[in-house]
Amino acid sequence: MAWQRPDGRQPDELRPVRFDRNFTRFAAGSVLTHFGNTQVLCTVSIQPGVPRFLEGSGQGWLTAEYRMLPSATLQRHSRETMKLSGRTQEIQRLIGRSLRAALDMKLLGERTLTVDADVLQADAGTRTASITGGFVALSDAIDKLLKTGELEQSPIRHSVAAVSVGLLEGEAFLDLDYPEDVAAAIDFNVVQNEQLELIELQGTAEEGSFTRTQLNQLLDVAEQGIRELMVLQRQAIA
Repeated sequence: MAWQRPDGRQPDELRPVRFDRNFTRFAAGSVLTHFGNTQVLCTVSIQPGVPRFLEGSGQGWLTAEYRMLPSATLQRHSRETMKLSGRTQEIQRLIGRSLRAALDMKLLGERTLTVDADVLQADAGTRTASITGGFVALSDAIDKLLKTGELEQSPIRHSVAAVSVGLLEGEAFLDLDYPEDVAAAIDFNVVQNEQLELIELQGTAEEGSFTRTQLNQLLDVAEQGIRELMVLQRQAIA
């Protein structure tokens, strides 16, 4: 039996995606990112200086932090304070790696950008929403540095977006919500730039294994979704 999407979408259809820019007052860039019912507040802060291993190099740095509010899911979960879970650490490293791939660190100069991704509501795809919305917030932060004259040239060399895909009942589905994420036999998170070059590919078979043909099927659907997300990013930034 073919999988029926809970919200009635086509297999290759994104959830409704929206970027509410300038959502907070003090961040250099702030975007409330909507992927369907998933909502992530992405903010970017700028600080002078870089980590010790980059001091004197003339290069900048970007790092990321990811948190989920206790009420972001149906059942409340405790705040992570002193000790971060392995999942949280893995996701924030993914966000950082993905958005660093967008920048020429030499052009950024010795300053640090911190991207904070705070999940207000989770319906799967929080990491992909964090990356995709984080890039919009990053673009706004860089634009402020250009307008104030702190940068003469934009260090952004690539746009970056991310999306989830999964195999359900043998068919590839784009941008999974929570019921689909739980039911998927195979699920992937795909991060690409505007040239559709892969930045990161995270995937696993939840049961058994998968073939190269199935992998190609998933990547084809993801690539289509990335193209659409980048159109939405450009529209938001413009």
